[in-house]
Amino acid sequence: MLSSVAGPATRVPLAYELLSASSKQAPKPIQKSPILFLHGFLGSKRENRHVSRPDANHVLLPRLLAKDLRRDVYTLDLRNHGDSGHHPKHNYTEMALDVKSFIETHQLQCPAVIGHSMGAKTAMTLALGSPNLVSEVVAVDNGPIELPLSPEFKIYLESMEKVHSMRVTTHREADIILQESVTSPSVRLWLLSNFIKEKNASHLKLRLSVDILKNALGPLGEFPHATGTGKFSKPVLFLRGLQSHYIPETAFPLMSTIFPRFETVNIDCGHWIVQEKPEEFRQAVVQFLQKHN
Repeated sequence: MLSSVAGPATRVPLAYELLSASSKQAPKPIQKSPILFLHGFLGSKRENRHVSRPDANHVLLPRLLAKDLRRDVYTLDLRNHGDSGHHPKHNYTEMALDVKSFIETHQLQCPAVIGHSMGAKTAMTLALGSPNLVSEVVAVDNGPIELPLSPEFKIYLESMEKVHSMRVTTHREADIILQESVTSPSVRLWLLSNFIKEKNASHLKLRLSVDILKNALGPLGEFPHATGTGKFSKPVLFLRGLQSHYIPETAFPLMSTIFPRFETVNIDCGHWIVQEKPEEFRQAVVQFLQKHN
């Protein structure tokens, strides 16, 4: 079971948004078991807010899941990200303990946990350490293996550090600086979400601690149960980007050992499955959770 050797002082209260399934237009009873949504490295609870659909220009993906599944959805900021507090320890055990504390503090009944990338490994760590607290896991393009983070993440951190040091006043100025090392407009937009303008402030504030996250790059390539210790016997869905390398074929034997009820859905895209294929992501998640609930 997950336990905190250093005591409760090491826990970071997690900022969150609640997307409720209840509405005047949907009188059906809400299921008691909610869904937790965990973002990836350098993301936040707002990372997957807006996706485009044929019938609506911009909708909240977590709200779609709440509506489809009749379950409340909590989107969390993991430690050292978004509006949550900072702590020098940044690894999967500590992040899983934070989520465990969130579940217990809010008295949530056996939620399903969806996580992308860093959030996926956090969800798996939580499930293996506290299996009684979790009903299902959806791991989005990351597996229970040791695999170093791609080198561009170090470039992203250094680029954000440069923007911060230049004390820019607008996101447009920040974007111009990021263009020197980050060519993708969508990636820059994602990085820019970490810069906020506070009231009466003269320049944009970077919500992340670059030093902490630079030190975390090594640990985030690891996995606490990569040796096959522990087992989670409830349903697990792996969403695998076929153009990504984070869930290689060599990971499947270990996946079957520690997650004996795992399923895999392959999606023809890169690592950013939610952003690149939001409708395929939604359909896979809804089908999986409806089948097992």
